[in-house]
Amino acid sequence: MKFVFFGTPEFAVDILEELKKAGFLPALVITAPDRPKGRKLILTPPPVKIWAEQNSIPYIQPEKLPPSAFGTSPLLRGRMGGGLDSFDLFIVVAYGKIMPEELINLPRIGTINIHYSLLPKYRGAAPVEAAILAGDRETGVSVQQMEFKLDSGPILAEEKTLIGPDETAPELGKRLTELGAALLVKILPGITGGKINPRPQDESGAIYCKKIKKEDGLVDLNEPAKILWYKYRAYFGWPGLYFFAGDKRVIIKEATYADGVFLIKKVLPEGRKIMDYQNFLREIKTNTWK
Repeated sequence: MKFVFFGTPEFAVDILEELKKAGFLPALVITAPDRPKGRKLILTPPPVKIWAEQNSIPYIQPEKLPPSAFGTSPLLRGRMGGGLDSFDLFIVVAYGKIMPEELINLPRIGTINIHYSLLPKYRGAAPVEAAILAGDRETGVSVQQMEFKLDSGPILAEEKTLIGPDETAPELGKRLTELGAALLVKILPGITGGKINPRPQDESGAIYCKKIKKEDGLVDLNEPAKILWYKYRAYFGWPGLYFFAGDKRVIIKEATYADGVFLIKKVLPEGRKIMDYQNFLREIKTNTWK
């Protein structure tokens, strides 16, 4: 089987590593271009590019995928001896770009994608956060046959898992990556052998989730405690949960939930170091807050 892997961030590397362990190496990697990063805006390669270089896998980093890349083209001829139409399968994991319909339908077997929810629930950019925000007790991963409409393709396989009561989005995302990698490796021979029958999604159950923005982390501490707890776990790491004291932003760094109470333990006020929340409240009460 000759396949192309489309992906960009670190967790896509985790999928690649599991494929490699199982003996499935992509013939080509397509990833995002290098981007400026950090305060010094140093041009930094995406993790998937680094993996490709370490494993001597040919890669390309197009800003866009032009029609010329679909068939034999100068873009690929030198590295692969042909265009993207010479491959059997595309595997997409967090590539970060919209793929044209012509490209999705190009390979012989088609294009498959790992999605971090039990489709059709939580189609879109932030399914892990959406499941936590909704207070769901169960989620999972789906391997779908990609279609041009967002996350609407037939399901090839899925794996369910319970969400821990204290589990944050980064923790759950890591577990789902492991589940998704194992599931993909398990079914890949069946996909290429035509032994898996895709199951159409029930459109009536489709739920969409939006991309997370920095301002989503802003909360009113008078919101219900359970909602604050869901947001704390969903936005843990980034964008983080925060509120304002005067004109200063205060990030909630540590919190718990018990007996219906959302208890803040540590905060990071703007321009300060991490401090105990009770000490912060004391400063506010005594007007010693700066």
